[in-house]
Amino acid sequence: MSFSRLLQPANAIMVSLVALLVSGGGTAVAQDAFPSKPIDVVTHASPGGGTDTTARAMLIGAQLAFGVDMAVLPKVGGGGLVSLSYLSTRPRDGYTMLGITPTHLFAIARNQGPLRIEDLVGVARAADDPIVVMVRATSEVDSMADLIALGHRRPIKWGTTQIGGIDHVAGAILARVAGTELSAVPFGGGGEIVTNLMSGSIDAAGLNLTEGLDQIRRSDFRALAVMAEQRMGAIPDVPTTVELGYDVTFSTIRGYVVLRGTPEDRIRVLEKGLLEGMRHKSYQSYLAGSGLDASSVADRETWNAQIARLYRDARQAMIELGIVQGGQE
Repeated sequence: MSFSRLLQPANAIMVSLVALLVSGGGTAVAQDAFPSKPIDVVTHASPGGGTDTTARAMLIGAQLAFGVDMAVLPKVGGGGLVSLSYLSTRPRDGYTMLGITPTHLFAIARNQGPLRIEDLVGVARAADDPIVVMVRATSEVDSMADLIALGHRRPIKWGTTQIGGIDHVAGAILARVAGTELSAVPFGGGGEIVTNLMSGSIDAAGLNLTEGLDQIRRSDFRALAVMAEQRMGAIPDVPTTVELGYDVTFSTIRGYVVLRGTPEDRIRVLEKGLLEGMRHKSYQSYLAGSGLDASSVADRETWNAQIARLYRDARQAMIELGIVQGGQE
């Protein structure tokens, strides 16, 4: 037997190993796959809350898109600070996403918590629920022009959930842009605002459509303007603040972020999977049931731009309201 024939079995084994690695069957290649283990979606809301419900609706389609298990991980407390603190301790590997709302952005704008706005990278938006300026149906105020004129005679009694919250800041910025006066009246939650608006204890409020749609349909409330650039399909006859000449937009937004430093290729995978998952009929049905539509879902470019604008507007308003000092970051 020749020496060259003795080498043939070894050569065949080497060729087989190379082919196996090139085809993706090798361990080294498999370890680079993402995702290859469960993904946690951290929220700041208790089970049953809007952020929790949105996340669980999103997971139905997203798990199919990613091909791995996903779990909602509530980290409740501190007005979003507990969830931000938890995220700050996690590896920047794409396996932990945080569901954020204006609550988180406003906390950061108040210089609270361990993270700054630059630490967050948006992946995809899940819901965009613009604030709608509403009055009771029996009010003498029939339009935004009427509401602004009321503020010239005396401060508008504006219902809000908390001083420095999104509905307060939205009203304050709108009043500043419109050149009118507003007096914030805080309540314990959206339900109390609805009750007091119905009774006439306050003049107006900025409510999400999910909070006031039933009252609009029953003709208990009158919607004056949507604080957005585009009209809403559920109330198509209601103009936007932008088209009325007031460049003020505020929404209760919900979407997902990761920490800066997460590998770019993994962020792209997360974005693609979330967008695919939220096209699933179960998530679209969830949006429709909330008075929203498919336009609520947005890619990372749109989402990051919205995060930046909301944070910037909120911080400027808080400086003007004396909630934070302008030099602090």
